[in-house]
Amino acid sequence: MRAICIPAAWDEITPQAFRDTIDTNVIGVWNTVMVAAPHVIAGGCGGSIVLTSSYAGVKMQPFMVHYTASKHAVTGMARAFAAELGKYEIRVNSIHPGGVNTPMGSGDMQSALAAAGETNPLLNGMGTPFLPRWAATAEEIADTVLFLVGDESKYITAVPLSIDGGAAHF
Repeated sequence: MRAICIPAAWDEITPQAFRDTIDTNVIGVWNTVMVAAPHVIAGGCGGSIVLTSSYAGVKMQPFMVHYTASKHAVTGMARAFAAELGKYEIRVNSIHPGGVNTPMGSGDMQSALAAAGETNPLLNGMGTPFLPRWAATAEEIADTVLFLVGDESKYITAVPLSIDGGAAHF
């Protein structure tokens, strides 16, 4: 499953960009759960579903109104699915990465974010992590998912878990 994130100031987001973001980041997640959950239920052993939201799904990401809306929707879906799938012993949680060292978070995205940041420089400091690194590794995100699908978290459900070095609290 892939997400899209196209930074832009609020008044530069086109209706098509907003639709594309919602279709990919919200409808795509919903479709995935709707296809997977019946198989987990049929297995009869319970299980764990982890939805990938974002730092933007627990706080907000400046210059990304459409992305923030989509990731808040994923956070809400995780809680709602957790409530309804709990009777099948299926846990549903969401993870909320901040910056991650991947191609999505580099290059064009950084330049688009810098350009949008010029429209309201006061917001540029939001999302600063407390830890000295600005981004997690993909392996650190995977480690968190492994924890959430493992037995060590067998009584954790409906939790939005941030993996952002404290950025959501800045």
